[in-house]
Amino acid sequence: MSLLNDLINLDLSDTTEKIIAEYIWIGGSGMDLRSKARTLPGPVSDPSKLPKWNYDGSSTNQAPGDDSEVILYPQAIFKDPFRKGNNILVMCDAYTPAGEPIPTNKRFNAAKIFSHPDVVAEEPWYGIEQEYTLLQKDTKWPLGWPVGGFPGPQGPYYCGVGADKSFGRDIVDSHYKACLYAGVNISGINGEVMPGQWEFQVGPTVGISSGDQIWIARYILERITEIAGVVLSFDPKPIPGDWNGAGAHTNYSTKSMRNDGGIDVIKKAIEKLGLRHKEHIAAYGEGNERRLTGRHETADINTFSWGVANRGASIRVGRDTEKDGKGYFEDRRPASNMDPYVVTSMIAETTILWKP
Repeated sequence: MSLLNDLINLDLSDTTEKIIAEYIWIGGSGMDLRSKARTLPGPVSDPSKLPKWNYDGSSTNQAPGDDSEVILYPQAIFKDPFRKGNNILVMCDAYTPAGEPIPTNKRFNAAKIFSHPDVVAEEPWYGIEQEYTLLQKDTKWPLGWPVGGFPGPQGPYYCGVGADKSFGRDIVDSHYKACLYAGVNISGINGEVMPGQWEFQVGPTVGISSGDQIWIARYILERITEIAGVVLSFDPKPIPGDWNGAGAHTNYSTKSMRNDGGIDVIKKAIEKLGLRHKEHIAAYGEGNERRLTGRHETADINTFSWGVANRGASIRVGRDTEKDGKGYFEDRRPASNMDPYVVTSMIAETTILWKP
């Protein structure tokens, strides 16, 4: 095994200029990350300098077998924490050979919204709190739970420390450092209310880069759990009953909200979000109705509400924002399996572009 490790950790720059680029894309389910690697003649830092590449879309449920070619367009580059050196991870989106975005390419529409002059002028910032659950590989039961049984009730696990309260910290910490190495603006991690559940936060990020960075952070986490022999779940309610679900709370502000008097802009934005509650819920993740029950720090899925420091509301405004009269708010509705391209662009569209 030590020889394997030596080979995995070989420093290519000693012998060649060539680098390895791992092209990453989202598969047909909208949650399955796929990737493959290619050799490039030398280091690249600009995605537009990278070659497009194709893959077999019939094997990812994204194209029929008789016309299976799908084209990857490189969109964002990150340093590769697994291969290190000048090697890179490349976030891509997917197109037909004719240059049309395929139906599961949610980045294309998001990029259109984020490049609208009114949105650009408002510099939308996002901070996304990505919750997830670590599962034992053979039983698909949360890490640290007795097989076929349950741990003690919730209470000691949130930000907990100790072998009977915290499960999977080595994975979480590896992911934290790997994201920082890669160039993801990861801002923190914590253990969650349900044992075996964790959260990482990415932000502040501006516009389309929020989606790129969440997807790359998810990819890195999938790779680390693969190495650890643990299964990663983004299910919004992995265990039914008196256990917290998993969300992706989305913190959001615009330039107008961050400036003096921004609280009025925030209130108008929240009002607009309330008017489009149903459309947002429909786009905020599959199975979210199992999570948004009005219990376990959630608002009921059918009712829109907002409040200051209220974790049982759809939208929470922080005490600091209220006190300063400017700042940001948190949309607590998105599920852990939401598509960040869809959620971030929809919030921008509703609050900046949509005229009720």
